[in-house]
Amino acid sequence: MKMLDDRALLHVAEYFRALSEPIRLKILNRLGDKPHNVGELTEALGCSQANVSKHLAILTRLGFVERAARGTSAYYKIADPRVHDLCNLVCGQMAQRFAGHAQLLAPVSKGRRPQRDA
Repeated sequence: MKMLDDRALLHVAEYFRALSEPIRLKILNRLGDKPHNVGELTEALGCSQANVSKHLAILTRLGFVERAARGTSAYYKIADPRVHDLCNLVCGQMAQRFAGHAQLLAPVSKGRRPQRDA
């Protein structure tokens, strides 16, 4: 990892903090296939329009998504496709972890203790 000064690290932390909100991750996931307007995202996510708009404003400000006017609607799309690479990396790692935990917990849930490797 490249050495960054404290100010740059604050920006990096803000970037990752934006990804720590599940609704924002759902928005990014939904925008992965095609641009959507606020109404479509509201319906797909089951959130209020105000809530979706608030999260879109944060994602736009940080450069994750961009807004484009189409007629009377504003559509949002992924601004930097590398965000999908980052999410896939993290999600893939978490999926592996959860799979490992599930294997360890399965015997416990069936009333047996997991065997440890010698």
